[in-house]
Amino acid sequence: MNDQIKQIAERLRGLREVLELTAEELAAESGINLEEYQLAETGDYDISVSMLQKIARKYNIALDALMFDEEPKMSSYFVTRAGKGVSIERTKAYKYQSLASGFMKREADPFIVTVEPKAEETPMHYNSHNGQEFNYVLEGRLLLSIDGRELILNEGDSIYFNSTLSHGMKALDGKKVRFLAVIL
Repeated sequence: MNDQIKQIAERLRGLREVLELTAEELAAESGINLEEYQLAETGDYDISVSMLQKIARKYNIALDALMFDEEPKMSSYFVTRAGKGVSIERTKAYKYQSLASGFMKREADPFIVTVEPKAEETPMHYNSHNGQEFNYVLEGRLLLSIDGRELILNEGDSIYFNSTLSHGMKALDGKKVRFLAVIL
C-alpha cells in the first residue's frame, strides 16, 4: 500500500488511543466490521471512505482530519480551484479529491472520484455507510451496483441513493471514470 494509506492507518490508531478505546470498542461503536477495522489499522489494507466517514461521524471529528490530516478552517465559504482539491489515492484503482476540505462542520462531503479500470474478473468492492449519496458522471461509463441491482451510468447521468444499502462501482470499457460524489 502507499504512504497515504499508512498515514491514515496511523491517524486511526492515534484517534483510538486518544479515545482510550480498544479496536473492538471502536469498531462496535462505529458499526464497522472488527476484522476490517483491524486490517485498516495495519496500513496494508484499502481503507474505504465509508469506514472513515462512520468513524468521523461517530466521534464528531472532521473526515478531512482522518483522510488528509487537515482540520477545516473556513465557516463562511471555501473555494477549491480546478485540480487543486486535497486528494488521496486509496489504491491504484480509486482516487478521491475533496472539494470542501477547508469548510468546518459541513453537512455533506463532496469529492471528485476517479476509478481506474480493473481486469474483468476483478470482484467489485462493496461498502455502505449512513446517509445518502449523490453521484454525477463527468467522464467515462460506470457500473454501479446498489443492493444487488446493477446500473450503468454514462457521462452526464446521475444517481441519488440510500448509502446504507451495499454499493460498489467499476469502470467500464477499459477506461477510467471520473464522477462527482456527494456523501450526505
